Amino acid sequence: MRVAQTPLPLLYERLAVCRRVADVKPAGGRVADRSPLAGGRAGVAGNGAIHYINNMNYTIALTPGDGIGPEVTSKAVDILETIGDKFGHTFNFIELEAGGRAIDSTGEPLSAATLEIARQCDALLLGAVGGPKWENLPGNLRPERALLGLRAGLGVFANLRPATLLPQLKDACPLKDEVLTASNPEGKPNFDILIVRELTGGIYFGEHGRDGDGKNAASSAFDTERYTRAEIERVLHTAYNAASKRRGKLCLVDKANVLESSRFWREITTETAAEYKNIETTYMYVDNCAMQLIRAPGQFDVIVTSNIFGDILSDEASVLSGSIGMLASASIGAKSAGRKYPAGMYEPIHGSAPDIAGKDIANPLAAILSAAMMLRYSFSLEKEALAIENAVSKTLDSGLRTKDIASRTKGTTNEKIVGTNAIAAAVVKTLENE
Repeated sequence: MRVAQTPLPLLYERLAVCRRVADVKPAGGRVADRSPLAGGRAGVAGNGAIHYINNMNYTIALTPGDGIGPEVTSKAVDILETIGDKFGHTFNFIELEAGGRAIDSTGEPLSAATLEIARQCDALLLGAVGGPKWENLPGNLRPERALLGLRAGLGVFANLRPATLLPQLKDACPLKDEVLTASNPEGKPNFDILIVRELTGGIYFGEHGRDGDGKNAASSAFDTERYTRAEIERVLHTAYNAASKRRGKLCLVDKANVLESSRFWREITTETAAEYKNIETTYMYVDNCAMQLIRAPGQFDVIVTSNIFGDILSDEASVLSGSIGMLASASIGAKSAGRKYPAGMYEPIHGSAPDIAGKDIANPLAAILSAAMMLRYSFSLEKEALAIENAVSKTLDSGLRTKDIASRTKGTTNEKIVGTNAIAAAVVKTLENE
């Protein structure tokens, strides 16, 4: 990989040129020979260094992150490049540092320059951040602050997390068939849930701090849950619109019997529901929802909830899907002035898993499916998104599995356990042959 030390103003100029070149698509859809970044992949380190990656039709900020992040993100890039070849699109990736990797090189998890470049791109594809190496840093310097900074800086306010039990992974689900079928409207042993999580408000972004020295009995710490009407309304509209394209059911999950902020959510949801008379709206306390996801997951269609509740419930739902390594996510915002596409940030919901990094063990399918969500939600490329999802499904049909999605009952299937590289290569091959 070539690395050029390039001032940030020049990077912005090249980024602008990439956008202009991408708008001039030759026969066959390839612009690699005409791009100012031809011959390699373009990326930016925290110090402004450009790494040359590849040319494509859309400008995508690529943040591999820490641990297994670079491994799984590279497989998502392979898939997108295959989509480019197959459907005549061209893209340009710009690699950015964030999280622990950025702390090591710049001393901060997310630099202002990195955020500004990310804002100029059409979408952002993220790996994972964090790890034991940085656990003892002050809260404002921990890798996870990069995620909060990117979400707030990009203006992505709704996190969409699909939790679906694919038929090929039924044996990896910890629930019995009779539990699954009992709540499924069609009596099938599966579920299909979309969790819509508010992303830039609530306790994660509220006032927080400590009183006292932390050692005497009077010392305390606090985090504040605060929401504005505007923050709640915009994520509710996102959730209702999603429900209108699915099975027409929406459940607000809150703790309105205790929390004033939850009562505010419920009041606004009741008002908003009047605008969506074709959607069945229900309400459920978060503790009951945590139980119902285990007891009867098929009852849910779209769940909409606050930042912290959505964070926890979506991780619970991931286990039911067979593995957290299967769950993709899309964080979306509004289309602002000067942007060609709505703000979008896409990432697998799993962590950085540094204990398995570099061992060809990590499941890349959530990262690959996140790329499919990017094509769907940021670029409205539904056919291309479905092509990726179908390729993943057919790869699973062939019996290939990473270790985390192996069946719980050994010897009853045609499964073959493979590594990161093999299963990603199989998805690419299936996509090419379709």
